[in-house]
Amino acid sequence: KLEEVLSNARLIDESTLDMSKALILSKVKIKNVTNGSTMTYTLVAENEADLKAGKISVDSPIGKGLLGKKIGEIADITVPSGIMKFEVVDISR
Repeated sequence: KLEEVLSNARLIDESTLDMSKALILSKVKIKNVTNGSTMTYTLVAENEADLKAGKISVDSPIGKGLLGKKIGEIADITVPSGIMKFEVVDISR
């Protein structure tokens, strides 16, 4: 398994990433449009995900829904209970 992970690994130069959009390694602050609660997550690869540390996978429903979104945009995210709407409040590294 380790050989497989290493063979698929890629180095990402953070200085070349577009700060205006949510991408892998972005720290994204989102607000639940329904109840107003806010959360901050760092978007990471699946094998680095750790919800307790605030790291969610870009392959998770929320991660997929946030990818490519800009500050002020609404992400409609399909979850088992229906569709949740999150507003992107801030994006940082």
